[in-house]
Amino acid sequence: MLSELTYRSFDEFPLKWRFTDPKHVLLSDEHLAQVRPLDEKSSRKLWSFILESNLHASDPFLEDFFQSVESISIPNSTGDYAEEDSRVRKWLYRCALPFDKRVLLSWQPELAVETTWKMLVKYWSDFYYPVSDDLTVFDESLQWALLFHHNEKVFFGTNSPRSEDTEQVVAHQPA
Repeated sequence: MLSELTYRSFDEFPLKWRFTDPKHVLLSDEHLAQVRPLDEKSSRKLWSFILESNLHASDPFLEDFFQSVESISIPNSTGDYAEEDSRVRKWLYRCALPFDKRVLLSWQPELAVETTWKMLVKYWSDFYYPVSDDLTVFDESLQWALLFHHNEKVFFGTNSPRSEDTEQVVAHQPA
């Protein structure tokens, strides 16, 4: 599927302000080049792929789609945001995907990007806005997926379970 995707310029991407507006974040040219907005046709193709897979047939994922599903709460505007941001970033890092792994992010039928795992981990709070976003992150194998849920939680489903970690909350682990 990745070879069939087509892209649009960043200037045409409706969410470009998240990455190019100093009020939010101003990515360097090097980092901005690693966030590739899909055009509407390819964005819809990803959306259809997610729907046809039944990935989200249950919340957060179809039961038994993954061997395990873990979750972490997302920081809100109260408390030490830098500390909470770091905690979530470390949790994402422990998902143990290669930094150069190409990942697909889908917000809505017409809004999607391709980037690397490293970019997602580094800028997760710019890709995802709690309360307003549901963001699905995956690769074409669907052996794992993330759901940044609007209820301020991230869910990581995988068919390669991680070791126990005190910051991880096991949401579902079939017997």
